[in-house]
Amino acid sequence: MRTAGRTEVNSFLAVVTALAVLSCAPTVSRPLGPADYPRTRAEQTRYRETSHYADVRKFLDSLRKLQAPLAFGSIGKTSEGRDIPYVIASRPLVSTPSEAERLGRPIVYVQGNIHAGEVEGKDALLALLRDLTYSTKPNVLDSIVLIAVPIYNADGNERFAPQSVNRTEQNGPEMVGIRANAQNLDLNRDYVKAEAPETRASLAMFNTWDPDVFVDLHTTDGSFHGYALTYSPSLSPAAVFGGVYARDSLLPILRERVRTRDGFEVFDYGNFLSDERGGIADTSVHEGWATYDSRPRFGTNYFGVRGRIGILSEAYSHDSLARRIASTYAFVRETLSLVAEKGAAIRSLSAKADSQPLSWGRAPDSVQMVAIRSELVATPKMMDVIKEDLEKTGDSSLTQPGVPRGERRTGRFRTIRMPVYDRFTSTLDRLPPAAYVLAPGDTAVVTLLRLHGIRIDRSDSAWTARGESFVIDSIITSPRPFQGHHEVRLKGRWERGVRARSAGASAQIVHCLHGATAWYARRLSARAGE
Repeated sequence: MRTAGRTEVNSFLAVVTALAVLSCAPTVSRPLGPADYPRTRAEQTRYRETSHYADVRKFLDSLRKLQAPLAFGSIGKTSEGRDIPYVIASRPLVSTPSEAERLGRPIVYVQGNIHAGEVEGKDALLALLRDLTYSTKPNVLDSIVLIAVPIYNADGNERFAPQSVNRTEQNGPEMVGIRANAQNLDLNRDYVKAEAPETRASLAMFNTWDPDVFVDLHTTDGSFHGYALTYSPSLSPAAVFGGVYARDSLLPILRERVRTRDGFEVFDYGNFLSDERGGIADTSVHEGWATYDSRPRFGTNYFGVRGRIGILSEAYSHDSLARRIASTYAFVRETLSLVAEKGAAIRSLSAKADSQPLSWGRAPDSVQMVAIRSELVATPKMMDVIKEDLEKTGDSSLTQPGVPRGERRTGRFRTIRMPVYDRFTSTLDRLPPAAYVLAPGDTAVVTLLRLHGIRIDRSDSAWTARGESFVIDSIITSPRPFQGHHEVRLKGRWERGVRARSAGASAQIVHCLHGATAWYARRLSARAGE
């Protein structure tokens, strides 16, 4: 497994070392060749360094100066005022959502650097964008629309410090950015509350472009395993469309292709239970492999709840930067290729995710239960998992970057049969209401819900309807802060009764089911004036 992966790294380096030393090539009248193309900072430094924000902008400016057939823009600004650049690539080139829709292709949104110390996604995405753009052969850009956001957490990226400080469990490079943004918010925990300007800009892009597939590029933090990269679909059981399709139809194919075509072993994202005590409820299991949290505060989980496909990519933090970039490059390239192949099925899935709630709105009796709480599956699959052995050094010195003091990697790998907890099951299902009614003063809630693409209408008519109100019995506040807040849980009950509003007393109607508007309006109209 290691030998095959090393072959891919050598191949990858052979391609990039054929490029010119200068990262910003001037505009030329002769036909362009590899010597004219820009190179990432990682390529220029033989993978000793990663790109600063200025390097990313310089790279993209070079593509623009070379008149690359790409569309450039900014999704918004960070809290420190930096533009967050994006690039659109397709053949033919499109620059607006309506143009992309007319092509009838899957739209794939690939994001790097949400955690700015996890650097390989940023440099791999830039290199892949360049290579696809200048390839003279048919490639995925003939079948998809690619939106690339290489440096999402631009502020965090610029807080460079030694890897031993900012990324203690990572094997270089020596200087990297931090996990959080300038507000000290973890952007991959912000997708629901959307406090950060980066998150709000990202949600605006989702609403505007409506991507079919979202790929988020990360680096692992923990276990010493035998995989160059691990991956995950949306884990929320509420992701009934894209989550299930990605898990069962796309990712098994991707795993095989990355192994056979690119020489990298990849596997479902997780960590060994021995490294994360308390990861599962069953205390009789002493070793296993378990995935992460299913809540939609995480980007790929959130995207699945929106009815689309979300894919998490996690390069192996204990590999070298060169190998992490190469494995991420290969995984994204194979993902784009597979999405291009399955384009018709993926577009059909997106259409179904949009049309199904419409049918629920027209026929309330057909509304399906929605999972609102979940836990790791209680009956995991038994699978072979590759584990690397560490050995004691006999002293407390730090022998290798990212390796605990007093230990070192051995390069010896064992395949162990163990339970694999790779999915969640629902523990609480509920039928969604047709709508919620909010008081007119709840403007902050309305703004946030609209950011999530939820339709909200204002009603000034008198109406009476039978509905439910939540009565709070207790409030539980966590003593530990999270993202600058103390998490709050409310316990209580729903009470059914007749609710009325007089004429001129405005209310804001939150339509939970896309397309439920007509049915809900008929209910209100039939009861108006009772």
